[in-house]
Amino acid sequence: MTTQLTVATLNTRGLPLKGTRVAGRFAAIAAELDSSKIDLVCLQELFDYYHLRLLRKGMPSFPHVAYRPSLAGPRGGLVTLSRQPLSDTAYTRLPHASRRSGLPVRARVNALHSGLLAVRLADSRVRVLNVHPTANTDGDWSEQNRFRQLQGDQLTALGQVVAADMSTTVVCGDFNVARISTLHRALQQQTGLRDAFDGQCPPTFHAEYLPPGSTAQCIDFILVNNAIEVNDVDLLFTDKHPLPSGPGYLSDHLGLLARLELPTPTPSP
Repeated sequence: MTTQLTVATLNTRGLPLKGTRVAGRFAAIAAELDSSKIDLVCLQELFDYYHLRLLRKGMPSFPHVAYRPSLAGPRGGLVTLSRQPLSDTAYTRLPHASRRSGLPVRARVNALHSGLLAVRLADSRVRVLNVHPTANTDGDWSEQNRFRQLQGDQLTALGQVVAADMSTTVVCGDFNVARISTLHRALQQQTGLRDAFDGQCPPTFHAEYLPPGSTAQCIDFILVNNAIEVNDVDLLFTDKHPLPSGPGYLSDHLGLLARLELPTPTPSP
């Protein structure tokens, strides 16, 4: 027997981040999620409690919220909201970069906030991992790129968390690693996870927010292990929405959705 689970992921940051546009964006995101048939959503870049309150206010049908608190807001900016009860919330900080890495100061600081939030659906053995590694701001996915070592270390750490638990697992998030990168393929080989979109997802970052001459890539993913069947996938927040200051995207990222079929856990004797 199987059970159904619809999951989604979205990096909520968006542009710009000031004025009434923030409240308008988050109200629109919350309204769309709350009116959907999504069971669980993984959100990234919710770094302060004000933004979290804005979302929770508009999502009353998602009463179960998981994050690890810090002084300013959810640790790592990672929050998972669910219509179903959650348990076993754990946060793992991903590897950071040293001064000798050759990376810009801003990238090294951002790496300090890169992490992984793990939760478990309370009535099953299914784990959901919400992840956000450090961004490669060069947009260069070659093996010689200066971000490769850091991103490789962070994805290896993610792979170790996946491998440490044999539970049925879903991994969602803004991976900040393009599908064309060999690092992404190495993660799938390390973990046995597969792309819910089967490699067919379009670029998940709106091109107009990239520097001139840059190419948008698929950098957001929903990965599942072999115990899970993928029934359907979809994109969220693809178009501009009316906002108080004029039409705009609700985030600089597209959202991803997957309708999954999970194995029903065997009752304990």
